[in-house]
Amino acid sequence: MKRFPSPSDPSRLLEVGPAVDCHQHLWPQALVEALRTRSRGPRLSGWTLHLDGEPTYEVDPAAHDLTARRAVDVADDVDLALLSLSSPLGIETLAPDDAQPLLDAWHSLADDLQRGDVEGYGVWAAASVVEPDLEGLATLLRHPRVHGLQVPATALATPAALERLAPVLAVVEAADLPVLVHPGPAAPTDGDVPSWWPALTSYTAQLTAAWFAWHVAGRRLLPTLRIAFVGLAGLAPLHHERLAQRGGHLGAIDQLVHYETSSYGTRAIDAVVRVVGIDPVVHGSDRPYAAPTDPGLGDAFSRALFVTNPAHLLNGAPR
Repeated sequence: MKRFPSPSDPSRLLEVGPAVDCHQHLWPQALVEALRTRSRGPRLSGWTLHLDGEPTYEVDPAAHDLTARRAVDVADDVDLALLSLSSPLGIETLAPDDAQPLLDAWHSLADDLQRGDVEGYGVWAAASVVEPDLEGLATLLRHPRVHGLQVPATALATPAALERLAPVLAVVEAADLPVLVHPGPAAPTDGDVPSWWPALTSYTAQLTAAWFAWHVAGRRLLPTLRIAFVGLAGLAPLHHERLAQRGGHLGAIDQLVHYETSSYGTRAIDAVVRVVGIDPVVHGSDRPYAAPTDPGLGDAFSRALFVTNPAHLLNGAPR
């Protein structure tokens, strides 16, 4: 990618701010081992991932090596990368007894980072959406390496679903931290499909539905929550003209909703900016499943994308 240069003088980070990748994936060893103990999806057989709604996937072990990841991020001038549990695994939607060991294994990464004093990484927490532990979530959000909560888009698929999830989101709102909406488990397919099929069909549809559910019910329920939708919310804002034709209305731009860019480039990012403006767009790479990109829309835009806008998402600075 076109690198966004960090200041050579570390003291200037306070002036310029860190360059942030809001969305990466890296599995701690505890999660790998826990997935290998399972007899049904999500499960790992060696390094082969089995999910109920997707083709099998051969995981590259090197992609989940923290030392190797840091070398790549440093080369790309990423000062802070936020690591996310892969919601398509479906862990958050498992029965609680199945989910909890996997969630505990995921959150061990935050402890590992803190114990090892590993710089440059934070973690998105995850929570069961079947039987949420609200007190446990509140405690987890106070961990110094936890920067917010990731939720699967399938848990926000309708306004009614969002209302059911609202108590979980309210815990994050009370902690003054953001929520990251990530695709959840893919819908099963009939017969063989290309490996990219879920990412271009089920994932984008989930994000679009979640964005519209938020548009209808979210801000009314959670007036101060900062929320970001990965993958530019499945390009949902571009449907504003169709929304109007069908009797809806986009209304004023929600100042606390952000759009993460992973897997999209110049044309899609430019199109979304024409609807929602520059300020809500934040950089995310989805590493190791996609490569980071700079859309090449100018130095001022790059600074907003990599530095200023992520700071607003994470820290609540006014836009």
